[in-house]
Amino acid sequence: MTTATPTPRANLPLAGVRILAIEQMQALPFATQLLAHLGADVVKVEHPVTGDSGRGALPAVRDPDGRMVGATYQRNALNKRSIAIDMKHPEGRELIRRLAAHYDVLGENFKPGVMKRLGLAWEDLHPLHPRLVYVSVSGFGNLLPSPYASWPAYAPIAEAMGGLYEYKRAEGEPPLVGPAGALGDIGSSLFAAIGILTALRERDRTGKGRYVDVSMFDAMVAMADIVPHFWSLGLRDKRRTPGIFDGFAAADGYFVVQAVREHHLTILADVVGHPEWLADPRLATREGWGKHLEAVIRPAIEAWARDKTKLEAVRLLADRGVAAGPCFDTEDLIADPHVASHHMLYRIPREDTDQPVLIAGNPIKMSDVVEAEPTRWPMLGEHTDAVLAADLGLAPGDLERLRASGAIGGAATAS
Repeated sequence: MTTATPTPRANLPLAGVRILAIEQMQALPFATQLLAHLGADVVKVEHPVTGDSGRGALPAVRDPDGRMVGATYQRNALNKRSIAIDMKHPEGRELIRRLAAHYDVLGENFKPGVMKRLGLAWEDLHPLHPRLVYVSVSGFGNLLPSPYASWPAYAPIAEAMGGLYEYKRAEGEPPLVGPAGALGDIGSSLFAAIGILTALRERDRTGKGRYVDVSMFDAMVAMADIVPHFWSLGLRDKRRTPGIFDGFAAADGYFVVQAVREHHLTILADVVGHPEWLADPRLATREGWGKHLEAVIRPAIEAWARDKTKLEAVRLLADRGVAAGPCFDTEDLIADPHVASHHMLYRIPREDTDQPVLIAGNPIKMSDVVEAEPTRWPMLGEHTDAVLAADLGLAPGDLERLRASGAIGGAATAS
């Protein structure tokens, strides 16, 4: 828990930046949530009946309005407001066009062509709102041609195509899908957030908005840069990475060591009690360390670590300057003092149990900014009336008519 006085949202770095997020699942919602943690006002546009498709993910919990809300939505909608607008309805589309004038950024992550068919693409809105920054995240991009442009894409599709799954796959074994959670989504979101902030900075200078386009495939090629780079340098055997770059067993689990310079082997040999390694011709090069990992290095390290916890083994190595880290499981993370002091797990109360929902915190720390507990994810359409009244000046009668027509949803705000 935060002990210092939390920074008021009005004083957060991105206070005053407004984002209209026509978003689904995680590839854009993680980016807008990150910006919301930093003070941006993020308003999610959701379908009045189904909402963001992330609401349908499993596992799920029940919201106060009785609806089930899925895990993907929960962890990507903190500090956001929800408005329910049917963009297939003519009046719904007109509301989006009008709302865009009140926002700095409009973000969407539909398949290419969807927003164009709705008349809400960059080329439709830019002439109306020249200062608007428009961001798209999709599997294969919008601005440049791709043979895969029409394919649907979730995180593992982009991860697989980016080379991550083949890089360490053992011969004859199928790929391990999703080894790093939703890396394809989160990685794409990080590039989207950078693009948004860059476009806003340029708009401060020129007065004109930009179209920011992020392909998930492109993002994974960038995050898996080691794959083509090492290949181009002649390293064609993916199982023979130069140096020691592997996991080792301790008494209670595994720890990872990265020793990739000559002085690392000198220290490692001393710590684990094998000084003879320094005179062993098989280990004279980093390539040799990888080649003889299983026959020479692993048995020695694991014999040394057999009576140590993974954390004890890592401390002995790290204290001597060898990069190492324990392989934490969920219970380790929840109990870890670093995670606690850095506020990296938010505990969001739920209606049906005393066990809170655990959602990753904001990794961006800034001087003189003390984090506050986030607001929970919104109920579907919870803020429809408030946002449309404040931004567009719609009166209760206007909202009642739009709700009756099906253009908007969400419970009517009590008078």
